[in-house]
Amino acid sequence: MLKDNLVMLRNIHGFSQEAIAEKIGISRQAYAKWETGATVPDIEKCSLLAEVYGTTIDSLVRTEPVEGVGMIPPAPKGKNIWGSVAVNDRGQIVIPKGARDLFGLTGGQRLIVLSDEIGIALIPDKAFMANMERAMENMDIDCDHSHN
Repeated sequence: MLKDNLVMLRNIHGFSQEAIAEKIGISRQAYAKWETGATVPDIEKCSLLAEVYGTTIDSLVRTEPVEGVGMIPPAPKGKNIWGSVAVNDRGQIVIPKGARDLFGLTGGQRLIVLSDEIGIALIPDKAFMANMERAMENMDIDCDHSHN
């Protein structure tokens, strides 16, 4: 629900109720009522809140419970949180249907597995290769300019 998202997002971003209220031009008391669910913001204030928190209005007003995790915060604008998956004994996972649909993933399609110190990312191989080719072209351009 909206009230839960407002509390989570404010805490994630390290804002006080007063700071958020000031950013969107309302009183701290009005914002506090939104967090308790006593009242709800109008669509214009929702738009401002989404902008401040870097998310969308749609994400702001929906909550996504994740099995084994609980409530998760709204994803940043342009990003998605698909939920949790279990790794089986063979190291396999099932990619959530919404993610498969969004990225047009089908059986047998190859994915590149990337990681950093906190997680793993899966990228369709064609998209990865296209990005690598662009990077190599940019390197060639940069190298050509540095020799002149």
